[in-house]
Amino acid sequence: MQYTRLGNSDLTVSRICLGCMGFGDAHSGQHSWTLDEAASRAVIRQSLEQGINFFDTAIAYQNGTSEQYLGRALRDFARRDQVVVATKFLPRTPQEIRDGVSGQDHVERMLDASLQNLGMDYVDLYICHMWDYATPMQDILEGLDRAVRAGKVRYIGISNCFAYQLAKANALARQQGFPQFVSVQGHYNLIFREEEREMARLCAEDNIAMTPYSPLAGGRLARRPGESSRRLREDSYAKGKYDATARQDGVILDRVAELAERRGVSMTEVSLAWLLQKVTAPVVGATKPAHLESAVRAVDLALSREENEYLEQAYLPHRLVGVMADNPPENAR
Repeated sequence: MQYTRLGNSDLTVSRICLGCMGFGDAHSGQHSWTLDEAASRAVIRQSLEQGINFFDTAIAYQNGTSEQYLGRALRDFARRDQVVVATKFLPRTPQEIRDGVSGQDHVERMLDASLQNLGMDYVDLYICHMWDYATPMQDILEGLDRAVRAGKVRYIGISNCFAYQLAKANALARQQGFPQFVSVQGHYNLIFREEEREMARLCAEDNIAMTPYSPLAGGRLARRPGESSRRLREDSYAKGKYDATARQDGVILDRVAELAERRGVSMTEVSLAWLLQKVTAPVVGATKPAHLESAVRAVDLALSREENEYLEQAYLPHRLVGVMADNPPENAR
């Protein structure tokens, strides 16, 4: 495993971050394909043995049970100061807004609930899961500042936002003396490269770590066209993101498969090796030992310039999908 600094923080993280959305009680959340606690613990333990020290979860994953599974496993298998734990909080709910719950109080409530789920006194990285159009960023930043000052959070990050929003938020933080976002978790992989337009350039200039989710496009970049899996069949959210562009994306998937065969490696290794050249640490979901092994091997796979160009040539612009499409700036109230 290789390690690197997370943006402008002093956190040293593995080049692969274990994404924990695939862990949690399948009966308590929105995903039917998640692992139970025993299976989750096995993957977490294996990841630690492979040198992974960076773990990403969220209070929204299976109603907090992902946080609970991760917290219990890390207490049993690792020292707290040897791992970097990230979790995420959601925007204020309509009911909270009606009840007059401030952005500051919302951050505190969400954080305390996550810490209880995790069984921890602090998190290393606390991430805004998505831009909160109903709450002033000043309030969110003040709430995060309080959390950092209280010792409950070491650094802050953001997910699912536009580059101009991240730039404005960090400018406001600098002006007010609040902590700045040291990382951004966006949607980025070989068949969805819209982050390259603005976000990647901003992050390079300001040394903001990119820790993208969906690096394998919900498994599509890990399997040859026609191959299936339970997640590919049942993950309706991923289907909504990728099915509409399956034809144009198929050209790239064919090239990944061709290059993997030529190099004698898995499609996962090729897809992640390409992405690792561009980001700090992709958030890789693993639900089987083989998934994790391929992700770790990708860290040491070097693609040539010609191979990178071959993978990139067939890309066509994509429309926004998922959270970003559901919450465009023009919908802000």
